Amino acid sequence: MKKLLILILASLALVNRVSAEEPKPLRVLIITGGCCHDYDRQGRILAHGISERCNAKCTVLQEMDTSVGAKIPLYESADWAKGYDVVIHDECYSDVKDIEWLEKILKPHKNGVPAVMLHCAMHCYRVPNDDWFKFAGITSPGHGAHYAFEVKNLKPEHPIMKGFGEKWKTPKEELYYCDKVWPTATPLAEAYSTDRNANQTCIWTNQYGDTRVFGTTLGHYSETVVSPQYLDLITRGLLWTCKKLDDEGKPMAGYEPKKQK
Repeated sequence: MKKLLILILASLALVNRVSAEEPKPLRVLIITGGCCHDYDRQGRILAHGISERCNAKCTVLQEMDTSVGAKIPLYESADWAKGYDVVIHDECYSDVKDIEWLEKILKPHKNGVPAVMLHCAMHCYRVPNDDWFKFAGITSPGHGAHYAFEVKNLKPEHPIMKGFGEKWKTPKEELYYCDKVWPTATPLAEAYSTDRNANQTCIWTNQYGDTRVFGTTLGHYSETVVSPQYLDLITRGLLWTCKKLDDEGKPMAGYEPKKQK
């Protein structure tokens, strides 16, 4: 009886140790909705693509109101980001100009919740100050014509950008203008605008106080979002914001994609 008890206790200790050593999946909130994009499809693509590439559990919150002035009910709560390790902002509400509303959105990020900013998120919440753009890392006033363009890798040794090569071409896209890169931001890639006859930052990182932010203006068309290259980029950016990306651009131990049983 004594030997059996010892074996049971040893087994329980082993189980507890293994459980303690296995990191829980990153809890990812993907916020989508608004005008001008196929958010229904793209939200699902992002959730599936990220969870295939790292140990993450994605929740997609899609606001069905497609007007540019809609306010997502989620943000009515002061602790709207509670329970999540990182938030992906992929919404498009360019006509929301309420400063107090923006303060509610930014509060969790000011308190340390990392963020990933995708495409039209750069055009949201144009209140009478620059607080959203400081958070995003760049100021973008709009975009030019739609066309496939070449992305130039500015930091090929950065963990997010490793393995992408010197340059690559988007399958189909919309290039955003970049009027300002904030001092806290680091450009990782740029693309040439035929409208402006100048390069525009299109991938970057930003340091928002103590919070890491990753951003890209790529992602208008689902043809881009569904591409393995794009999903690799977003996953690496997400892991980087959570400090779960190693120097070689791979998920850290415990954050690799879970093996399918």
